Amino acid sequence: MKPIYAVVDLETTGTDAAVDRIIQFGCVLVQDGKVINRFATDINPDRRISRQIQNLTHITNQQVKQAPYFEDVADIIFNLLSNTIFVAHNIYFDYQFLSNELVRCGLPALTIPGIDTVELAQVFLPTESSFRLGDLADSIGFVHENPHQADSDAEVTAALLMYIEAIMKELPRTTLKQIALLSGQMGMQTSDFIHSVVNETKVTIPETLEEVDGIVLRKKEVKVFERNHYDKQYPQIKTEKIAQFGDYLIYRKQQARLMNAVYNHFTDTEKNVIIEAETGMGKTIGYLFPAAYLATPDNPLIVSTSSILLQNQIMDKDVPLVNRVLDQPIQATVVKSHRHYIDLQRFKATLEHPTDQKQYAQYQMGILVWLTKTTTGDFDELNLVRLDHPLFTEIRHRGLEFLSDKQAFFTHDFLRHLYKQVAQSNVLIVNHSFLLQENRRQQPLLPASDFLLIDEAQQLPSQAEGLSQYTFDSAYFKRQYLQFNEEGLFDAMAEVLESEYQILPLFNLYREALAVLIDTQEAFFATLDSQVNVLQVLQHKDIFNEHIEQGRIYRRLVLNYQEISEIQQQLAACFMELNEHLTAQQRLLMARLLDYFDQFQIQAYTVTTWLDSWHPRYVHWLRLHPSHQSGTIELADLEGKQVAESKWYQRYRHIIFLGGTLKVPGNKEYFAHQLGIPETPVKTIPAFYDYEKQARLYVVKQGISIQQADANEYADYLAEALTPILFELQQPILVLFTAHETLKAVYDRLHKKALNQGRELIAQGTGGSREKILKKFLLAENGILFGTNSFWEGVDLPGQALKVAIVTRLPFENPQNPLVNARHAYLAAQGIDTFKEDALPKAILRLRQALGRLIRSEEDTGVMIVLDRRLLSTKYGKRMVKGLPKKLPLIEATPSEMTEDIRHFFETENESLL
Repeated sequence: MKPIYAVVDLETTGTDAAVDRIIQFGCVLVQDGKVINRFATDINPDRRISRQIQNLTHITNQQVKQAPYFEDVADIIFNLLSNTIFVAHNIYFDYQFLSNELVRCGLPALTIPGIDTVELAQVFLPTESSFRLGDLADSIGFVHENPHQADSDAEVTAALLMYIEAIMKELPRTTLKQIALLSGQMGMQTSDFIHSVVNETKVTIPETLEEVDGIVLRKKEVKVFERNHYDKQYPQIKTEKIAQFGDYLIYRKQQARLMNAVYNHFTDTEKNVIIEAETGMGKTIGYLFPAAYLATPDNPLIVSTSSILLQNQIMDKDVPLVNRVLDQPIQATVVKSHRHYIDLQRFKATLEHPTDQKQYAQYQMGILVWLTKTTTGDFDELNLVRLDHPLFTEIRHRGLEFLSDKQAFFTHDFLRHLYKQVAQSNVLIVNHSFLLQENRRQQPLLPASDFLLIDEAQQLPSQAEGLSQYTFDSAYFKRQYLQFNEEGLFDAMAEVLESEYQILPLFNLYREALAVLIDTQEAFFATLDSQVNVLQVLQHKDIFNEHIEQGRIYRRLVLNYQEISEIQQQLAACFMELNEHLTAQQRLLMARLLDYFDQFQIQAYTVTTWLDSWHPRYVHWLRLHPSHQSGTIELADLEGKQVAESKWYQRYRHIIFLGGTLKVPGNKEYFAHQLGIPETPVKTIPAFYDYEKQARLYVVKQGISIQQADANEYADYLAEALTPILFELQQPILVLFTAHETLKAVYDRLHKKALNQGRELIAQGTGGSREKILKKFLLAENGILFGTNSFWEGVDLPGQALKVAIVTRLPFENPQNPLVNARHAYLAAQGIDTFKEDALPKAILRLRQALGRLIRSEEDTGVMIVLDRRLLSTKYGKRMVKGLPKKLPLIEATPSEMTEDIRHFFETENESLL
């Protein structure tokens, strides 16, 4: 007889089973893949339901007032669950809470087996970005009418169980058996469920899959670039474009101007051009279309954008769209560094030696499922927030040179497949970080070409500045060395090299040199003045004294780094020769050591540059640890964002810098100066939005003196000003802060009020990664999002996802920030007015970017609110206003007046846009 699964969900007055009570019970009985019965009931908890729980569940005190007490239904529930398998989404809560309530009513505790659908989803739906029940329902397409109500949640969980079981039965038996072997540490009897499905499954490997050395993979093909050799010329004029676009693309005047500007520059003699074009005009199509008439696999267009998210968007959305109107379709490939890809040989090695770590096995199981789906092997498909778990450190790719053609997975390697695709592609899509990292690579990963287009170029300087900062913590370096000794990594590697008489002495010398380096570092830090402060920009005289002993230690330290770097190079070369003769486990060991080599090279550059480079462009900081024998050093290169010095810059004949906010009023060359290419011409594609009709700018009529108020006074002011706007307007709202401390203080003052009013208040720093926060905001109905730095720009919230952006304070960088302070000192030494030439232009661009979050199409409407009176009361504030669209209506009002006017604006404008 087939087992019966009791899919259960509870709603409760809280999470503490000792004091809280059940307010709703829902159960769906499933047998042989079908629902055979349902039971759901409200339950009187004999206490008031808090406002927060009412808003979350929509279960009111009035609703449960006439409902039975749990004591009245306990026997029914106990008998219902008898001889079933308990299933829940996060079983640990529902199972234990219900068991405690049954015991409270004099019944036995639950002992029936249980299955957790969260853990099943994490294994068999590995590419989902969220495993919350509501998010899974949205992603899969289940109807989920009443989230956080027990009957609806139980219904969706039952559908999820059957959906996952169907997926399991479609997997090759080889894959499912491997997962079953790894599943022992899963919750309760979830592993037994997997084994039971294995016993029922007899799926042979379909044509789309293949088994390689015990692992089932999806087959991959490299699409050959087919040259059509068509004679069509690029369509310069409107009639030609309309004829080419057909029914697939709408002719847009501004987009057409961008197309022509891109084509003309790529066929001109000039190297650089800066083009400012508003977001929403279809910029990506605007450069892909003309580039298709020029780019070939031998001379590809390199597109660099600001994030992996945008890389994927170009590939999945824009390339297919523009290809519908091209006689010679674009063949594009997203290119990332090798660390983004799985090394199948190393993954196989982890399967041969299972660990007793639950998360490790969970990831292994999910990867086995993923490998039957993926053709890229790109970890980003797994939608994980972080990839620093030991498993991913062990199995990430190290590059082609680490492969051996004698390995079983050599011909199936994902990185080799990527580079074969690159060779057949006329458009290569990277992100800014990848492009900037070309400076650090001994061998470039991008081909030289005539065409480089940097999209979202406004973010390039800040990303370049970030990559020009280095940190080294000597105490961490020592701990890592000692940990490797304790784990036996060095000893294990010495055993691998035992028969290699030429290499083993060199490896032993390397271990000794590391120990000597640590001692030398401690001796050097001990010579430094303990009064040196990390926030102080250091000069040479602050670090070095006239003592002969310090000079001797310094020279020894530099020589230690040189010696170890040379030994590492020799060892790496030797390891590569040995590679194909090693076992899979030995290769994993070697890979860990080579990762350590890479880290050491960055450390060597950081320390030696920090010690030797005292040009004003390099900023030095130091924080000594309490022992005075260790410390953290920080180094920043203030000219690191100068692209003309970059290796990659020299390799491209024509470069276009494209973005929505690249100009500052009265300082047209600002962006070009930022990049160190001051002679670059700047072109503007005129604005096409009707700001007078689509948007409003509100400035608070009365406000406190922000610069004179203390932190508590300022947080009180913001909380009071925000209250009517946030809670009377039923619109999605983004509140932008300039400091995390202020954000947290205002969040602490308002989040309970938001809960009581049923509004989801999501704050940066309280709810996971930036991507997860954005997803929660997009899924929330009229959500409120508090964000700082990274939310001012590069956040794509299309259409109705954002209607109100609130700027709490004019977005100047904090002058007390050590890097900002150092940059201003560096510029001032060159006779540059740091406020007018650096601080103010940056703030103007940030304000423009905030407005850009609102209006991203001709149908959007939105308002920006500024709670900082300085926008109108100061000369620089008025200059900031000039940087905004000319016809943008500006209204002074109190928060209450704003709220009423905004409500009216949305009502009338929505009617007129229909």
